[in-house]
Amino acid sequence: MEEQFAARNLNVVELPIEWIDGVICYRGFIRELPFLTGEGQSKAQMYRQLLEAYQEYLESHPIAEEKTEEMTSSLLSVEDLLKYYDGETFDGFAYDFSNQSVDSD
Repeated sequence: MEEQFAARNLNVVELPIEWIDGVICYRGFIRELPFLTGEGQSKAQMYRQLLEAYQEYLESHPIAEEKTEEMTSSLLSVEDLLKYYDGETFDGFAYDFSNQSVDSD
């Protein structure tokens, strides 16, 4: 089930295991949607609850699925792109820098 979240570019945060009345309890939430939580006596139950909560969320918020698309540098402004530039090739970003003036400090 972890793969289903990874395929949607979502990360599950697994909280420390707890013992409640002698029964193990796994808890977690979706990092990008922290209000979606799940718990169970096994990881599989926890992930199943998270997946069900996420599917209910998508049904009530149809635009939300579009927002979970993979982020690319083409969604950044030039200023933000250069602020976070780490020397790697940009993915899908094209900008004509030849028309820009360079300010010297």
